[in-house]
Amino acid sequence: MNIKMGSQKHHVLLLSVLLILNSLLFSGADEDHYYEFILQETEITKLCSTKTILTVNGSFPGPEIRVRRGDTVYVNVHNQGRSAVSFDWQGFEDPVDGSNELIQPGKNFTYEIELDDEIGTLWWHARSAWAKATVHGAFVILPAADEEYPFPTPTSDQIIIFGEWFKQELTEANETIAAGQADGYTINGHLGETYGCSNDTTYLLEVAYEGLYLLRLINAVANETMVFAIAQHSFTTVGQNATYSQRSFSTSLTLAPGQTLDVLLGANQNVGQYYITAQPSSGRHNTTGVIQYLTSTGV
Repeated sequence: MNIKMGSQKHHVLLLSVLLILNSLLFSGADEDHYYEFILQETEITKLCSTKTILTVNGSFPGPEIRVRRGDTVYVNVHNQGRSAVSFDWQGFEDPVDGSNELIQPGKNFTYEIELDDEIGTLWWHARSAWAKATVHGAFVILPAADEEYPFPTPTSDQIIIFGEWFKQELTEANETIAAGQADGYTINGHLGETYGCSNDTTYLLEVAYEGLYLLRLINAVANETMVFAIAQHSFTTVGQNATYSQRSFSTSLTLAPGQTLDVLLGANQNVGQYYITAQPSSGRHNTTGVIQYLTSTGV
């Protein structure tokens, strides 16, 4: 009887320990991530002229946030610019506390974003139109550590943000300019070779032959639908606006303002260079990039 009772107690104790360990394992699966965003005035040259723009950490587009489903993200924004700015965290299921908070010059504010079922690609941006044109970036939500993609695992993923560029400096005082048509459009901050300025750079996407790439597309252009294509290549759409979607196939993609798409690109053409195009629905400009194959087909 004593032995039997001891075995039961041992079994109960062991079960309790396993339950505690299991609880700790799953409670530790979700992680906290901390980002520091510095809003600052930065001089950038495009379209044959130099102007000052508002940036985050000195870059256009701004830094990427990359986390996993269910994580919590803290973004501490330090405003070293000349005007008060607030941030919008677009597409999240739960409202982000402080989204209407105006961060005054010389002040900082920390946003807390608790992820739930979002998966795929979203983005962040300044709320006002004049600042949003240059203050924006990708928010990538990967599957949780114990999850897999519901499609073939890509070789890698690439962020592609469609942006706009205005020759005139954008400020609070002339915000209406940002609501009009831009002087040029960008792919990851690059204007391409169609605008005739020698200092303009071209976006380059390097791929390995027979690689599979997950392209995370973001239309950060305020008032234009953007059409995206890669010569002689096709796409498989697998997600949009931070949710998986039924697969669809196309040779060009149309993104409404603020929309995100996750698409698979198979690098299955003859080795070489192919044009990437991003064009607003108005047809005013055609911005180009290049996809470059890195290895030989052996043919």
